[in-house]
Amino acid sequence: MKALVLNCTLKRSPEVSNTEALANEVVAEMQRLGVSTKIIRVADHNIAVGTKSDMGEGDGWPVILKELLDSEILIFATPTWVGTMSSMALKVLERMNGLYPAKDEQGRPVTFNKVAGFVVTGEEDGARHVVTEIAGALMDVGFTIAPQSYTYWNNGPGPGGKYLESDYRKDWSIEVAKAAANNIVAVAKALQVTPMPGMADNAL
Repeated sequence: MKALVLNCTLKRSPEVSNTEALANEVVAEMQRLGVSTKIIRVADHNIAVGTKSDMGEGDGWPVILKELLDSEILIFATPTWVGTMSSMALKVLERMNGLYPAKDEQGRPVTFNKVAGFVVTGEEDGARHVVTEIAGALMDVGFTIAPQSYTYWNNGPGPGGKYLESDYRKDWSIEVAKAAANNIVAVAKALQVTPMPGMADNAL
């Protein structure tokens, strides 16, 4: 089983990403469960603006999309900016819009039987709102959302330090990350045994 982590930080490598630091807690637990994982920092790629799966020459999205389609699990990781997801995260969701017409051999959306989870960090609140927005968008294109499938960290009210610079309730975020990883993998395994039905299976 494979998992892809899309880190939607605004920082390019090798700059330190607080979002990736918390996502790595989910990754470590999935690896313990036998899942092969890969992290892609979206900002390191030239993701063209648009809503199709391929926007032409120079577009970096098709390579990422192939990794996504080859994985059973997607971990969507983003910082919180001005109370919502990063602009990079929104760009990824817009590009996923291109998956709507894509079907597998059974007439199902190509993202059926794939499970999504979430990691959100920030010096401000808004994580639950961000998870709700992303989960809704991913369900629209066919992803399954496992119960309690996210972890987050924020500094609490007011300005303060970043995730890697603070010990504020990080133990909670890490424990929840482990639980989320277990829930996500459990649902992914269940879908391998009993996959989502195709259109022919739903025929009256």
